Amino acid sequence: MKTAVVIPARYGSTRFPGKPLEDVSGRSLIRRVHEIAAAAEGVDRVVVATDDQRIRDHVLAFGGEAVMTPESCRNGTERVHAAAQSLDDAPDALINLQGDAVLTPPWVIESLIREMERAPEVPIVTPAARLDEGSLRLLREAKSAGEVGGTTVTFDRDGNALYFSKAMIPFIRDAAGGAPTFRHIGLYGYRREALERFIAMGPSPLELTEGLEQLRALENGMGIRVVEVDYRGRRHLAIDSPEDLQRVEQLLAEDGELVDERGRAR
Repeated sequence: MKTAVVIPARYGSTRFPGKPLEDVSGRSLIRRVHEIAAAAEGVDRVVVATDDQRIRDHVLAFGGEAVMTPESCRNGTERVHAAAQSLDDAPDALINLQGDAVLTPPWVIESLIREMERAPEVPIVTPAARLDEGSLRLLREAKSAGEVGGTTVTFDRDGNALYFSKAMIPFIRDAAGGAPTFRHIGLYGYRREALERFIAMGPSPLELTEGLEQLRALENGMGIRVVEVDYRGRRHLAIDSPEDLQRVEQLLAEDGELVDERGRAR
């Protein structure tokens, strides 16, 4: 199975313009994400998909591969699809790794590749992490304060997704039931044909209502396999502001780098 990691990276983010080129402890954000993808075992190719010449030039300058995609792409998935169409040697599987996913461990990417190799009938795979009591409490507090960030997921005993939501699912009426809460990680692996089908569907009502594009697949009867992953004590943070970059630098200093000087996963 040929696998390509495609990293969508826009310059004109409304919340944080120029984010991919921002410095994070000596290296640009997009370079760090590229290094994480390249360090994952089973990855044959890493491609940055962008709509901005500055990002493309920067990626080429550090030895990476970049392709230009239309400004009309509405989200990262459409940008990954546009990039895939331009590749001369079409991969069997495409991993959509967001351009600001700088704290994603390489072994999380590897877990998706292994599942796709193990279960060739699965069209889409995505990871989720089990929340411990402390993390669950913090997420509950954030949701109670009105924060939108943080998606949870439920899945059946075979790992097939039942539902994704910005709300806390499952609702815990009786903790003795024993059902854990899983935080969804916004990373996806697609069979090439599955990505084509997903894009052709167009947005669905549940997707538009929750603001979660993965619900498009479920609403159209297209399965998603959820892979449970362990961050091994490392912490996760979304980057939506310059202040978040400072927090990322602090986390890297405390938790350590994900990739060593030789480009290998630590």
